[in-house]
Amino acid sequence: MGIESMLPFWNDLEESQRQLLGRATVEKTYSKGSIIHNGNMDCTGLVLVISGQLRAYMISEEGREITLYRLFKDNVCLLSASCMMSSIQFEITIEAEKDTRAYVISPEVYKGLMNTSIHVANFTSSLMGERFSSVMWLIEQVMWKKMDSRIAAFLLSESSIEGTSELRITHEAIANHLGTHREVVTRMLKYFQEEGMVELRRGTIEITDEEGLEDLTE
Repeated sequence: MGIESMLPFWNDLEESQRQLLGRATVEKTYSKGSIIHNGNMDCTGLVLVISGQLRAYMISEEGREITLYRLFKDNVCLLSASCMMSSIQFEITIEAEKDTRAYVISPEVYKGLMNTSIHVANFTSSLMGERFSSVMWLIEQVMWKKMDSRIAAFLLSESSIEGTSELRITHEAIANHLGTHREVVTRMLKYFQEEGMVELRRGTIEITDEEGLEDLTE
């Protein structure tokens, strides 16, 4: 699979632009836990996920993390090339949640194409809109949803992503995703267990009552 199948504007480019884009693209491999992009002083480039899983998150002054969005096969990350857009001022970190292969496009070349091709500009604008919607959804969850509802929704989402009801994830990792404290997550998970919705074991959370968790999210 090449970049031409991952970029919807590829066929609208001139041949010289396609060649330029091809030369400015490298394939990279990232091991689980490695940092791909770190803050607004870093300008990695446009990242296209071939396989694996990435997590984009922010870190507060107190060191608390919160996940903004996650990226999977065929997803494109624009904020890893934030130096192209002066309006983006916040710092974002991108980490490989699983071993990941990705194409990385030079930010300078992509910015040049964005300024000369309406098709690239439209794609970029659409991608920014999607990411903005994800962040707005997150803000809504943080402001209006109770923590039990957010944890229940996270467990169900994680189960769907991994394709199993037995999740190998720590309480600390869940706290980092949701921007809360590990103690809060532990307390809620113990409540879920008392209610028969999950079974807690060392390093593992098994969902035993999916409907019960779904009721909490509502």
